[in-house]
Amino acid sequence: MFSRPIRTFASLSIRNYRYFFIGALISNLGTWIQRIGQDWLVLTKLTDNSSTALGIVTALQFLAIPLLSPYAGAIIDRYSKRTMLIITQVALMITGIGLWALVATDLVQLWHVYVFALITGAISAFDNPARAAFVTEIVPQDYITNAVGLNSTSFNGARLIGPGLAGLLVAAFDVGPTLLINALSFLGMIIAVLLMHTDEMHPAKRTGTRGGAMDGLRYLAHRPDLIVVLIIVFVMGTFGMNFQIFNATMSTVEFQVGSAEFGLLGTIMAVGTLAGSLLAASRTKPTLRTLLLSTGAFAVSTLALAFAPNYTVYAILLIPAGFFALTALTTANASVQLGTAPEFRGRVMAVYMAIFMGGTPLGSPLIGWVGQVLGPRASVLVAALTTGICAAAVLIYYMTRKGLRMRIDRHPMRIRTWMEQPAKAA
Repeated sequence: MFSRPIRTFASLSIRNYRYFFIGALISNLGTWIQRIGQDWLVLTKLTDNSSTALGIVTALQFLAIPLLSPYAGAIIDRYSKRTMLIITQVALMITGIGLWALVATDLVQLWHVYVFALITGAISAFDNPARAAFVTEIVPQDYITNAVGLNSTSFNGARLIGPGLAGLLVAAFDVGPTLLINALSFLGMIIAVLLMHTDEMHPAKRTGTRGGAMDGLRYLAHRPDLIVVLIIVFVMGTFGMNFQIFNATMSTVEFQVGSAEFGLLGTIMAVGTLAGSLLAASRTKPTLRTLLLSTGAFAVSTLALAFAPNYTVYAILLIPAGFFALTALTTANASVQLGTAPEFRGRVMAVYMAIFMGGTPLGSPLIGWVGQVLGPRASVLVAALTTGICAAAVLIYYMTRKGLRMRIDRHPMRIRTWMEQPAKAA
């Protein structure tokens, strides 16, 4: 699927990346614990198992991202990404403490969760592309794909532990502790960034100009190879990656299990996503073939989930679904990072995040509504069909346009992938 293997944990030999990895692992663990706690709060404390309400919360978390990301990308390319990360992580910690305080004092209402979800999304519009672009400044160019894979490993390693732990915490102590743990976990990334050695970084050239938000879109307009990747990412993010809703509604409505079993689904899925991220970390160059095959395989495995006869089978099928989802998304992320000129990377990654996460405000309420009206299985089926159609459409596009081919250009400063038209015969 990939070419040229690299040591799986190669980037961990770099001191600044080790700090980043550990800080991200702590923060990601808190995030996964909080996700389960917040979902359980909405479903069982504030509503009567309303998948629509859960879909709205999920949508609000991502609503600001497509609106703010182009401006966030311009700011990220103009100023220090390190400083930006410290600011956003502190802001996220304060937001997390605020929601925990409302729950701890028994004052929380559904609209409070909506407001905090919206605020968190607004901050994340700056935090997500800053973190993605910052990685390219702390590892050498040849390590970028490895670092992207290890970032996913950190995220999914936390996912392996967090949901199950959250389920136990909710069962033993209710929702409050899960929210407090998340708020405090942001200290991990803040401390990690402060410990980094600035003289060992490779900062990209800053634009130093205003009004740079549209430059990223103009840059992408001349990169059809990146646009194809972004289309796949949009469909995956909008319809495919709604497991926050799928797992919650399938466990509580379809299989009627408790919080511990609900939390366990996230842990089981993390087995597949962790394997996918480790595979990605062991290679240096993403390929279109890998992206299309993994997207198609994700659609097939999700289709199987929609027809799972019981909780056990559903849980087992989450492993291949997670594996192929992470293989596709990590390949897409690395393709965009490596294919973008360094001076545009913040803005392009902001567009990437806007497309991936910004589709959620469209997809989550729809998925939640389908689950509410037609049942949880129907919502999972929508994810399978949309991603499958997308993979097939992109494949047909390349098969029918025979004049296009992919080529890798190794520039001293970057590795760029593009499509070129062969010269016509005289």
